[in-house]
Amino acid sequence: MKIKCVKGTRDYLPKEALLREKIRSTIFGIYRENGFSMIMTPAVEDIENLNKSDGGDNLNLIFKILKRGEKLQKALGSADENELCDMGLRYDLTLPLTRYFAANRNDLPLPFKAIQMDKVYRAENPQKGRLREFTQCDIDVIGDPNPECETELIAVTAKALRALDIGEFSVRINDRSVLLELLSKLGFDKDELASVCVTFDKLDKVGAEGVCAELREKGFDGSAVDNLAGVLQKLPLTIEDAEKIVGGEKTARLRRILDDSTAIADGKYGIEFDISLVRGQGYYTGTVFEVRSEKFGGTVAGGGRYDNLIGKFIGEDIPACGFSIGFERIFSILSEENSAAGERERIAIFYEDNFSEVYTKAEELRESFDVSVFKLPKKLGNFLNRLQGAGFSGYAYADGKVRKFGEK
Repeated sequence: MKIKCVKGTRDYLPKEALLREKIRSTIFGIYRENGFSMIMTPAVEDIENLNKSDGGDNLNLIFKILKRGEKLQKALGSADENELCDMGLRYDLTLPLTRYFAANRNDLPLPFKAIQMDKVYRAENPQKGRLREFTQCDIDVIGDPNPECETELIAVTAKALRALDIGEFSVRINDRSVLLELLSKLGFDKDELASVCVTFDKLDKVGAEGVCAELREKGFDGSAVDNLAGVLQKLPLTIEDAEKIVGGEKTARLRRILDDSTAIADGKYGIEFDISLVRGQGYYTGTVFEVRSEKFGGTVAGGGRYDNLIGKFIGEDIPACGFSIGFERIFSILSEENSAAGERERIAIFYEDNFSEVYTKAEELRESFDVSVFKLPKKLGNFLNRLQGAGFSGYAYADGKVRKFGEK
């Protein structure tokens, strides 16, 4: 039997688990006080739903679940791996939400503001802040086509991140329709735009020269690539720069979101227009946004508008938009700071043959501390060391006197 976790998953010691719960409860409290409602969905989804969800590269990272029993035996002769599987683990919380709404729409208000905070799974290469099993914290608004929907999601997410005290951050905002119009104006054919965006999304990793080189390798029109290269030399573009290329009508919605979000931020965090922001999921139809943390040096939250995804279930497009906080990345930032601010002190109290007396004393101490009761161990020093490592700040005997570690 193996004692190590499966690759890409991990255990959490009590102190770590306490911090994770603090993060979760802080985010949930902000979401809830802003009028969003908690829902829960299964970790397992029908494989057909997952495969048709327009999840971009995430579709290659689905953990697929084999059929069982007689159905598996019949499928083993097939050369198609999809015949072997009928379910899979969710790779994000957006697809489950759209299925949930399609199934329960008659019992839900419209617009519907949802909270989901749960584990998701992706079969990718584990690294810092990125596991195969990880937690996402989502808020979504279904049934609201107005730009104020995006503005509210940005404001509430920023409020949660500020409550977590992750340091300075900025919200980057773009609109895919503006980007597509810009690429069309530069000379790319409309049927080429999806492929161009896949390459354009690599800008942060390979730079302007790398993007243009890949577009040329793909065989796109040379003059269009040259036009794009000229635009990339001017990055970062302002919204005014984009308006000059695509026209004010195309950017009006995006400008409204930027202006309102800037007013709400009031200098507490940054609001930036970023024409290079694409986001990899294919289901996004308009506005997209990400939060970049200075401490983490990368993205800690992301989302956007996905107006066509619910229609795959009900044959009727319902506007939808969401923002997801990357829980594991926040945990990575705060755990490095050993963050436990706002928690009550935890102490241990020991008994020998007087449990009821000591338990009564523990109840008194619980007015000021979180208290665990233990039988006095033979090797007290070793036990105290382990308690300290688990986040306890002190201990007491039957006398109820609280001692810090190292005191007698």
